[in-house]
Amino acid sequence: MGGRMAELQGSERRGLFSRALSGGALTAGAFAASQALRLGSNLILTRLLYPEAFGVMALVTMVLVGLQMFSDTGIGPAISRSPRGDEPGFLNTAWTVNVIRGLLLWGLTALAAWPMARFYEVPELAQLLPVAGLALCIAGFNPTRIDTANRHLMLGRVTLVELAAQVAGTLFMVVLAVATRSVWALVAGAVLAALAKLLLARLWLPGEPNRLHWEPTAAAELIHFGKWIFLSTACGFLLAQGDKAILGAYLTMSDLGIYNTGFFLASFPMAMAVTVVAKIMIPLYRDHPPAGSIASARNMRRLRLVMATGVLVLLAAVAMAGGPLVAALYDPRYHAAGSIVTAVALVQMLQIPGMTYDQSALAAGDGRGFFLLLAFRAVLQTSAFLIGAHYGGIGGALLAQGMSLLVVHPMIARLAWRHRSWDPLQDLVTGTATLAVVAAIVLLRMPALSALMP
Repeated sequence: MGGRMAELQGSERRGLFSRALSGGALTAGAFAASQALRLGSNLILTRLLYPEAFGVMALVTMVLVGLQMFSDTGIGPAISRSPRGDEPGFLNTAWTVNVIRGLLLWGLTALAAWPMARFYEVPELAQLLPVAGLALCIAGFNPTRIDTANRHLMLGRVTLVELAAQVAGTLFMVVLAVATRSVWALVAGAVLAALAKLLLARLWLPGEPNRLHWEPTAAAELIHFGKWIFLSTACGFLLAQGDKAILGAYLTMSDLGIYNTGFFLASFPMAMAVTVVAKIMIPLYRDHPPAGSIASARNMRRLRLVMATGVLVLLAAVAMAGGPLVAALYDPRYHAAGSIVTAVALVQMLQIPGMTYDQSALAAGDGRGFFLLLAFRAVLQTSAFLIGAHYGGIGGALLAQGMSLLVVHPMIARLAWRHRSWDPLQDLVTGTATLAVVAAIVLLRMPALSALMP
């Protein structure tokens, strides 16, 4: 325990912004490596498996992510922001909550299997889901050392653990796909990756082992903060997986697999940004709020501008290269995903101006404000996607989703203003640049986008 605290205290002596920049760069690099590994395995697996397998796996993933998000108690953010985030009693209570949650999620996955198989008319789901749910159960035992490292922006070892676990799961997935040519390879690989992460985190990360413990004071703090995170992540499910849930009722499993392939390619830049934001922004807003000093405001503006510019450039490149990229990487069965890559990348650009603002609410402990924002966005975006899908297919759904993102930005700015983190000048600059890029790409790629409309 003394060695871990000495390591943490030595890390604290470095500037928080410098650690955030290095941690953000490390996270972005690791995410890029992770996505490259996913792409490589995806290219292999699409040649070994049929498109329907990826459609079925999209539904399995939707259920797992849905249950995970609908039960998220915000343990990670709570440890990051709490003054007691380094105390053993607090950490062991948090770990106990996660263990109980993981066991419950596994049971709920098994209960959901048969109804989901009936609703989507995919009988394999009845067997696949209970096995896939083991990944959630295993994840519940992950040590809080991961959250402690994130709290102090000590991201190196956590990154190595996550990458090594992904490599293990991917290798196992490919070997099984060669042997079975079945969707079971994807499910088994996900379970093994979760087990590898648990074992590696216990072996490589510094700190004392967790044990079952219940401290009423710590539990009360976790529950008070976590109730809003619980509601927020329930809304987050609609934002993250609502498109698959809706399109699964409109498309064949083959078409859903093609959509999921296009979404995977297009979502890389924004997913990377979201990962970086989740790792570094709560500690920054917590200890160096923009309203605290001129230097903090300047550093925060610089950081947000670098992130916004990088994501915009990457998304623009992906949007322009959608068709040729898919044609070069995939066999003809997946070429329809090229137009989807372009459309999804354009939609995701509209999230750029509001990036990071919601984390200022979490850093201030305003779980209620965070939830209300996500609830408004989830209802609006999901309703728009559903209406668009009903009347205009995939193209109409994505167009409606993009329009909803424009409508929701004033709510994001209002939350940031409440916590004195809103930067209207940067919003104006990044918003104008984003809309200009979107308009230019729409004009240049109109034939490909028109192919998505009925």
